[in-house]
Amino acid sequence: MDQDNRIGDTLLEVKNISLSFGGVKALTDISFDIKEGEIRAIIGPNGAGKSSMLNVINGFYHPQEGEVWFRGKKRESMKPYQVARQGVARTFQNIALFKGMSTLDNLMTGCITHMKTNIFLQAIWKGPAEREELEFRERVEHIIDFLGIQAIRKTPVGRLPYGMQKRVELGRALAAQPKLLLLDEPMAGMNLEEKEDMSRFILDVNDEFGTTITLIEHDIGVVMDLSDRIVVLDYGCKLADGTPDVVRNDQAVIDAYLGVSHDD
Repeated sequence: MDQDNRIGDTLLEVKNISLSFGGVKALTDISFDIKEGEIRAIIGPNGAGKSSMLNVINGFYHPQEGEVWFRGKKRESMKPYQVARQGVARTFQNIALFKGMSTLDNLMTGCITHMKTNIFLQAIWKGPAEREELEFRERVEHIIDFLGIQAIRKTPVGRLPYGMQKRVELGRALAAQPKLLLLDEPMAGMNLEEKEDMSRFILDVNDEFGTTITLIEHDIGVVMDLSDRIVVLDYGCKLADGTPDVVRNDQAVIDAYLGVSHDD
């Protein structure tokens, strides 16, 4: 990928992160950065600590050691909704949508972190509340067009096929206008056609919206095609970090992951 005009300064940096659950070490002294505008992949076998690292980045887990820096400032201990307000959005391994709500309504929930009007104004839906909702609706309609999901805008998401639900979840994350988008196995359980569609959307989100993306993905071919840089974890430790070519040819990575069959 041509990085010259797309990738900027460091957006987020994790420094010497260690995380334990009881006596089990999930992460040990992990450090890496994510630069503005890049697609940054985190890979490794099951149990390597990938999702734990994403949970640290979005504030769900609080490490026992280490620091998270965002936009040049050390981040104090925050809850996930506070991190979301800073501009970090997330999708999950297991789809976390409101299954009885329509596609449109699910996408509208992605705007909640930016809601400024109080409950009273929302209830009477006048003045600022009306203007705010119309602004959110315009944003969501743009995302619906972008993802090509006009035909299912009023369909309850519980009735949609799996791959389409994944697309809706991506749309909801985009509705939050993230500076950093975290994708936790966005192509898990998809067939080849669905993976190709999701890969295209990830590239388009990065290119057209300028969104910085960090993803966890088991499909190594997809990772190598999409990513600017890859960090490899194994048993909670950092094994390698670099461009796809560097990682592809790293013997430790080949031995620990790429050259060994692991179940997704």
